[in-house]
Amino acid sequence: MISIGVDPHKSARTATAVDPASNQQAGSLRIEADLADYRRLPTWGRRWPQHKWVVENANGLGRHLAQWLVARGETVVDVPASATSRVRQLTRGGGRKNDRIDAAAAAAAHIDGDRREVNTDDHTTALALLDERRVNLAQARVRTVNQLDAVLRDLLPGGAPPQPSAHQAAALLRTARPAGDVETVSRHLAEAWSRRSGRWTSGWRRMPYAWRNWSIPQAAR
Repeated sequence: MISIGVDPHKSARTATAVDPASNQQAGSLRIEADLADYRRLPTWGRRWPQHKWVVENANGLGRHLAQWLVARGETVVDVPASATSRVRQLTRGGGRKNDRIDAAAAAAAHIDGDRREVNTDDHTTALALLDERRVNLAQARVRTVNQLDAVLRDLLPGGAPPQPSAHQAAALLRTARPAGDVETVSRHLAEAWSRRSGRWTSGWRRMPYAWRNWSIPQAAR
C-alpha cells in the first residue's frame, strides 16, 4: 500500500508517494489549487494500484481537496501538522524544508500511526458552515454600524439619530462641510488615515479639534 502524502497551501498542492517498505519516495506531483488540476491527482495516483491519500491538516487548508478525493471513492486520512514536523525533524537532513519533503513527511507520519480517517461531510457540517457564515456577517454589520456611529458623533451635534438607515446616514454625511480650507483639512485627514493604518475612527479622534471644526447646515441639526 503506497502512501501519498499531500502538503496543501492556499495556491498549490504537492503530493509525494512513499513506499512504506523502504520509506523511499516513489514520485511527486505539484498542482495548482483548482478543479482542473485536482483531476490530475487520481490519474497520477492510479500508477500505484494500492494507495491511500494522506493529507496534512485535512480540517484546514487541505479540507477541500480531502473531501473532493473522498467523494470520488478515494481512501483519505488526515495527519496533523505537528506530526509532519516531528517526522521531518527525525529524518536525515531534518533541517531542510520544502513542499515535497513536507508531503513525504505526512505520508511517513501516517505510517507511524498518527492519523485519522477522513469521511464525507454530513448535513451537520454544512449547517455548521452556514451558522459560522451567519455569525461572521452579523459581527461585521455590528462593527460597521459602530464605526459609522462614531464618525457621525464627531461630525454632528448629538450624533446621529438612533438606528439610522444607510440612506439617512449618507444624507447626514453629505451635509457636513469643513469650516476651514478644504485642501488643508483633506491633507490632514489623509495623514491621520496613513498613521493609523486605515483605522478611521482612532485617526479621526487623534486630530486637533480645529481640524474637526465642521460647519453643519441648520436644516441638518
